[in-house]
Amino acid sequence: MRDLTGDFEALLQGAHGDPFAVLGPHGECVLVLAPGATAVSLLDARDNVLAAADLVHADAIFAAHLNPPQPYRLRIDWDGVIQITEDPYRFPLLLADEDISRFASGRHYDLAGWLGAVPMRLGDVPGVRFAVWAPNARRVSVVGDFNNWDGRRHPMRRRDAGLWEIFLPGLGVGVAYKYEILGPNGVLPQKADPLARQAEVPSATASIVAAAFAPPPRRAAPEPDKPLLIYEVHAPSWMRHVGGQSYDWAELADRLVPYAADLGFTHIELLPVMNHPFGGSWGYQPLSQFAPLPALGKPEDFAAFVGACHAAGLGVILDWVPGHFPDDPHGLAQFDGTHLYEHQDPREGRHPDWNSLIYNFGRTEVREFLIASALFWLEQYSVDGLRVDAVASMLYRDYSRSSGEWVPNRYGGRENLEAISFLQELSEIIATRRPGALLIAEESTAWPGVTQSAAKGGLGFTHKWNMGWMHDTLQYIQQDPLYRRYHHDEMTFGLVYAFSEKFVLPISHDELVHGKGSLLGRMPGDEWQRFANLRAYLTFMWTHPGKKLLFMGSEFGQPSEWNHQAEIPWHLLQYETHRGVQGLVRQLNALLKAEPALYERDFTPLGFQWLVGDDRDQCVFAYARFAEQGPPLLVVCNFTPVVRENYRIGVPDSVAWREVFNSDAIGFGGSGVGNAGIRRTEPEPSHGRPGSLCLTLPPLAGIILRPA
Repeated sequence: MRDLTGDFEALLQGAHGDPFAVLGPHGECVLVLAPGATAVSLLDARDNVLAAADLVHADAIFAAHLNPPQPYRLRIDWDGVIQITEDPYRFPLLLADEDISRFASGRHYDLAGWLGAVPMRLGDVPGVRFAVWAPNARRVSVVGDFNNWDGRRHPMRRRDAGLWEIFLPGLGVGVAYKYEILGPNGVLPQKADPLARQAEVPSATASIVAAAFAPPPRRAAPEPDKPLLIYEVHAPSWMRHVGGQSYDWAELADRLVPYAADLGFTHIELLPVMNHPFGGSWGYQPLSQFAPLPALGKPEDFAAFVGACHAAGLGVILDWVPGHFPDDPHGLAQFDGTHLYEHQDPREGRHPDWNSLIYNFGRTEVREFLIASALFWLEQYSVDGLRVDAVASMLYRDYSRSSGEWVPNRYGGRENLEAISFLQELSEIIATRRPGALLIAEESTAWPGVTQSAAKGGLGFTHKWNMGWMHDTLQYIQQDPLYRRYHHDEMTFGLVYAFSEKFVLPISHDELVHGKGSLLGRMPGDEWQRFANLRAYLTFMWTHPGKKLLFMGSEFGQPSEWNHQAEIPWHLLQYETHRGVQGLVRQLNALLKAEPALYERDFTPLGFQWLVGDDRDQCVFAYARFAEQGPPLLVVCNFTPVVRENYRIGVPDSVAWREVFNSDAIGFGGSGVGNAGIRRTEPEPSHGRPGSLCLTLPPLAGIILRPA
């Protein structure tokens, strides 16, 4: 045998990059690394001793002679504590060359079932295969309670493409682990697994070997011209126990699912459920792109929650964050001692708004990692869509940066060409693998073609949040009615570009925090006027072109800002005013589903026509909504506390109209002013039409009329 002293020393120091070349069986010799053991023997399948091992170096390396070579197990005496186990270094290569080649080419999108910790059997030996990408590491070890978190005990085998692997026999589901990595400049803080499917509850930071489970049944994808009514939820703070503990996934399935279904929403959108180290980030600083929130249950519990949503007719949308990640030492930052997932240059690699790191979208393996994450939630958990956070920050190299603080692209421009290419690749792969899945962009600029297909030069999203509409209309509605005439255009400007993209109208969590006030809290006037304003605004929103999103608590008029550390104020539903808003949302959802005019043509100007868009002095807006076939609807909103008697509006050709919705209805907490019975079109020209209606407009209210 050649002199292995140098190898032994490297193993003891945790600096050996090829442990399989030394440890395990090599001909008739078996070498075992067991620092601190007092004795080692080789056993057969019946626990008979095949050979006793001799201590050959320090107090850690044992050698045994096995003639003839044959299968064996290890009996290790840890100073009186006996362990009988398989030798990890006797097993062959694990990762198939074909998979490694696909990974290296950037086309292995099933990383969740390939890398990370995968329970399996090799022959009749159960255990866990660990695999991780760390191309610049000098040594990678799996550590956990099973080896006293000693990185010398289980160094991994290096494969091509910067991958490392090892099979640890005897381990199984529920085991906590991390990777200890020797980088170019020394040993790093122990790292959580980037591909972990389960994680410890923060502030603990280890990964956990997750159980396999069957994906929940999928729900049929909605057609683009169907209703999309989204209830946005922060799962840990939607409802809590008396002691302040969040509901778990099973409890949310019992309470949240029937609640959202009863109100008539079509989808629940969850703020990021990917595990994150700091709860105050609401999930927008995720470190585990494959592991759901551990505080709410196991991965299979979250899968059951999705299944419960589908059984109740609700789709599930997840907020997903590929734009940035935190720099916690146990995470992706300098994962192998180099800037692996992030850019090295802080002008490209650090986000000034959130003090977080930015993925290197130009790196093949990073794109692959993110796309694999997106597909994982869509396929393994059968969720119905993803809302991609902070897309604008990805598209522009100078986002939130001053001159000199950003690096131009290769053409000297501000566009992030690598991010654009990544988003196009993402959308095309999702469209191929999960046809009909929603892919919604939170994009706050006028970037063209966000919802145009990638094949036509767009980004390929199915929908885009209409941030401009949200900003303008909230600016209008918070004005005192006396001054709204000076802000009239803020309610009409959205129709200038309403059909340039496939828009979702969002009243999201971002608009209800950081001193902005709740939706009800933005409304001016006394208590009656504030609730009336809220009901009128929601009526305007539900009848405006575009799909709908409403953050939890707004559906019953939460008066205070959202606080992620407490549940939303459910006790307010004892009051008629708050129940009235909740009833209004329920009826608006039901009406929208029942009236194709309110959803079929959300993305085409054929579905909308102004009837009165210039009455700024009286703060009145009137418009018609049209279906592909079937009757139109007439919507009139009066944003003053003054009842408008005999208000004449030119209307589409129809003899008679019936009021089918009134936000001022007594049942909603209103005053009950309206238009009972049938109102007939009169042959009196108005607003460029030969016929008109004479209506009573209730105060601070919206009404909807349908041909009788």
